[in-house]
Amino acid sequence: MASDAFEEIAETFDFLEDWEERYRHVIELGKAMDPLEDAFRVPATKVDGCASQVWILPQIDGQGEAAVFHFRGDSDAMIVRGLIAVLHALYDGLTVAEVLRVDAGGELARLGLHDHLSSQRSNGLRAMVERIRALAGEEAAA
Repeated sequence: MASDAFEEIAETFDFLEDWEERYRHVIELGKAMDPLEDAFRVPATKVDGCASQVWILPQIDGQGEAAVFHFRGDSDAMIVRGLIAVLHALYDGLTVAEVLRVDAGGELARLGLHDHLSSQRSNGLRAMVERIRALAGEEAAA
């Protein structure tokens, strides 16, 4: 159930020959994102469980399960900012019901991220996915 944007990332990963090139690509994805304004870097948007500073700002259009999930995010670490970009490609523009059905572990496994991230980064990525799912779940239950 991956979006076209995520499929494009997966195809690029297949094309790149080694993890160093993939790592650089993730960082470039992060650099291409607009930064989150300081006004949104607050405890309410901060993701707990990440070694780096991470903020996710949901922007939900509509109500209930059919509401469309958008988010913006940022981090003080370039690789984490890139991981936010990957999650953005995976989730942004889906309904909140679709967000809850995404097998994030399976989709991210296609990229081989867990094999090449430190345990702290993997835990942080998991925390970001859990936060996105929680935000979508709150809206779906509304």
